Amino acid sequence: MGDAFFQEVPGRIPFGGLDSTDPLTFKVYQPDRPVRGKRMEDHLRIAVCLWHSFNWPGSDVFGVGTFDRPWLDARLDPLVAARAKLDAAFEFLSKLGVPYFCFHDRDVAPEGATFAETQRTLEAVVDQIAGRMEQTGVRLLWGTANLFSHPRYAAGAATNPDPEIVAVAAAQVRSMLEATKRLGGENYVLWGGREGYETLLNTDLAHEELQLARFLAMVAEHKHRIGFKGTLLIEPKPQEPTKHQYDYDTATIRGFLERHDLADEYRLNLEANHATLAGHSFHHEVAGAIAAGLFGSIDANRGDPQNGWDTDQFPNSVDELALALYEIVRSGGFTTGGFNLDTKLRRQSLSRDDLFHAHIGAIDTLARSLLVAVALIEDGALERLRAERYAGWKGDLGRSILAGDTSLELLAVPVLAGAIDPRAVSGRQEMLENIVNRAIWSVDRAEAAAASPVGAAGRA
Repeated sequence: MGDAFFQEVPGRIPFGGLDSTDPLTFKVYQPDRPVRGKRMEDHLRIAVCLWHSFNWPGSDVFGVGTFDRPWLDARLDPLVAARAKLDAAFEFLSKLGVPYFCFHDRDVAPEGATFAETQRTLEAVVDQIAGRMEQTGVRLLWGTANLFSHPRYAAGAATNPDPEIVAVAAAQVRSMLEATKRLGGENYVLWGGREGYETLLNTDLAHEELQLARFLAMVAEHKHRIGFKGTLLIEPKPQEPTKHQYDYDTATIRGFLERHDLADEYRLNLEANHATLAGHSFHHEVAGAIAAGLFGSIDANRGDPQNGWDTDQFPNSVDELALALYEIVRSGGFTTGGFNLDTKLRRQSLSRDDLFHAHIGAIDTLARSLLVAVALIEDGALERLRAERYAGWKGDLGRSILAGDTSLELLAVPVLAGAIDPRAVSGRQEMLENIVNRAIWSVDRAEAAAASPVGAAGRA
């Protein structure tokens, strides 16, 4: 494990353009390309996760791991394994050329015999991560604690019926929040993987909500106590691994945060596959979070429509991502968040360079989706038609309703007199969908023209 792990990829992945036949080149993504006043890299803020890419062996419920990940050999000393894993991970990050990574504490530091031993291992590995970050210039988008894998968390962490387990979870989050601050992390994520229930027969819903609220309040208190300037993020998911999780979707978390006076402390880390598991489109969850003032960051992936579980596949649909990016860019873009590729190779993707092919395709999909989103914004047709649909609210009647200057009785008077007798107006959904398709096709045409010798000469 002393040599380069990805020897078949000799250097940083270059931009090749649409005409490149080299699979180890970007076809669309150019970090320095100016897009609507910002570099493409600064719009997308792409991160790679360490868990699926370097800490998952390629196992599933029916079979053991299939991947070539020598540092996962249980016979290795934990610190030796950690060094090898980080060597491979930062080699990959450097060659891929992305600005960020994300990790859980247990991705890099396994459980020891005691919590104190585990803590010492984590601190040693965080030292190693800091050194590699300094060497490569790769930054930490967010850190998080794994509060779901260990058997102690079978009944939850913050919502566990045993307060001693809640105390262990609190110690773990404290440790990882401080590690995230030390590494300059821009966010800290809480995913309630087992904050939910398997059966209501043994569950006190009201008690567990209070537990979760108090736990999140303690996290926010500690953030301020240690001076962490990053954003606290909650990641919605409706179920799996539990039957029902309390962080079901954007709307559920919004209500929870407002009930417990936490809305000023948290934003949302939205995952595409979690949105579809909740019965929503990813576009819906992004738009809902932005409307609520809770938008934070993104876990970019996709599910398989034929599977009812979280498959975490690499995103490959411009049609799906362009609308999410449209909402993000038109609202001002990311502040501390970004697109983390929370994604898994398929178990049959056994070659080491498959990890590059998967990420290259996903990043190009994000880049093309950004170009489509910007084309839609600059065209202005969607926004103009939306504004026209709500134009009546700028008149006297609409303003009086929203301002509370009228009542049911007063509104009924002109309706009964026949002075108000409206007719429904078309929502024009099909035309709007055609506008989106036109933008997708127009970007394809513009990119092809730019890549051609005539287009390139004209641009020069």
